[in-house]
Amino acid sequence: MKSHRIARVSEVIRETAANAILFELKDPRVKNVTVTRAEVSGDLQHAKVFVSVMGTVKEQQLTMHGLKSAAGFVQTKLADRLTSRYVPHVTFVIDEGVKKSIEIARLIREENDRLTGGAPAPEAGAEPDGADEPDTGADEPEAPSAAPNESAPDHGPRAEAAEGPTDRPN
Repeated sequence: MKSHRIARVSEVIRETAANAILFELKDPRVKNVTVTRAEVSGDLQHAKVFVSVMGTVKEQQLTMHGLKSAAGFVQTKLADRLTSRYVPHVTFVIDEGVKKSIEIARLIREENDRLTGGAPAPEAGAEPDGADEPDTGADEPEAPSAAPNESAPDHGPRAEAAEGPTDRPN
């Protein structure tokens, strides 16, 4: 079967299951559930809906038990939405990807804190303290510069070039 059709059916199953779980299920056991993806078999007879459940292991088991009992309800919602000959048999599978990514981010943050000694990492481009320019006697008054005085009018050829030609009659 064409892979793009299976991908479209998988997306419809994911969307329908997510809406049914989020808005229509009244089971108090089902909470903190995120539908991450759905996989459909090539003959469209079976579908695995991957869910991420936040909470303790006991809460996850309770939620999975609630989802297992609600699989028929979700399958009914799929039958309303799909216009195929067969409605896939839905099974819920726990997806550990979200929990693992959170755990990896926590481990990286802890390692960064350990390497910097608990202090936040310095920003790029910032100079450490005490690395200013050497003291050159900044308290001394500045010597007059050799640059021309800006308040004095400049009547040289460069001044005319800077002003550019004018079309005004004199």
